[in-house]
Amino acid sequence: MNIIASIKSRIRQKQAQDFSKTKYGKKLAALKDSHKGERCFIVGNGPSLTVEDLDQIRKLGIPTFATNRIFKLFEQTPWRPTFYVSEDIILMRDAQDIILQMPVENRFIPINLKWFENVDIKNADYFYMDYKTSLNENFGLSMDISKSIRCRGTVTMTCLQIAVYMGFSEIFLIGVDHNFAKMFDKNGNVIIDNTVKNHFSEEYDKGIFDQGFQVDAATEAYFDMEKLSRKLKTFKIYNATRGGKLEVYQRIDLDSFFENKTLQGDKQA
Repeated sequence: MNIIASIKSRIRQKQAQDFSKTKYGKKLAALKDSHKGERCFIVGNGPSLTVEDLDQIRKLGIPTFATNRIFKLFEQTPWRPTFYVSEDIILMRDAQDIILQMPVENRFIPINLKWFENVDIKNADYFYMDYKTSLNENFGLSMDISKSIRCRGTVTMTCLQIAVYMGFSEIFLIGVDHNFAKMFDKNGNVIIDNTVKNHFSEEYDKGIFDQGFQVDAATEAYFDMEKLSRKLKTFKIYNATRGGKLEVYQRIDLDSFFENKTLQGDKQA
């Protein structure tokens, strides 16, 4: 084995074991509870997503997480995400320059892609992606992103783990249709429906979900996050997606929310 490669491998193993002590982990640790008690939107790239809804969120000034090829909408709206998250290597190989130029506060990228796929995005907030499949006392989710983020099959789950760590108490999902043209169930059976659109745009380039989406695994992950919210009682997740097939979280009417800026029973003006 190449000596330099061997040394790099050992360094990476050590960093992975105690990522919170690396410069990357310390940078992430500074984000703990940085938005405590605030609301945020996590923006999925499903076909239900519209620029009109994003413009309304922008007017309300609510922070947003967005992912992957969300930049395909930028020419249509002045809205820009507050935080950007991606773990899609196909995307990273094609759009590093675009991601670097995004006017966002944080770009969350797995350090695994930097180590093994030559992804190099300056000023990125690199986190260690933990691919273990076993659950832990927190339902297989990370409570400390400075140490790791658990991979749970969809980047939306990565956004949720980051949002909870940052202290957001009300998290709204939009554009998370949870439905793709090609999906696999827990038994490995292929479900194909070519009438289903994967994304908000026909020009959305191919990515990992075009190869098939593990729908049952993702649904289980969403349920685990709901269980964690009930255990901790420090955050609540709402599904503000227009339609779609995700029925894990309490749904809210997005138009009513935009009009009133409150939920039923809310005391907030």
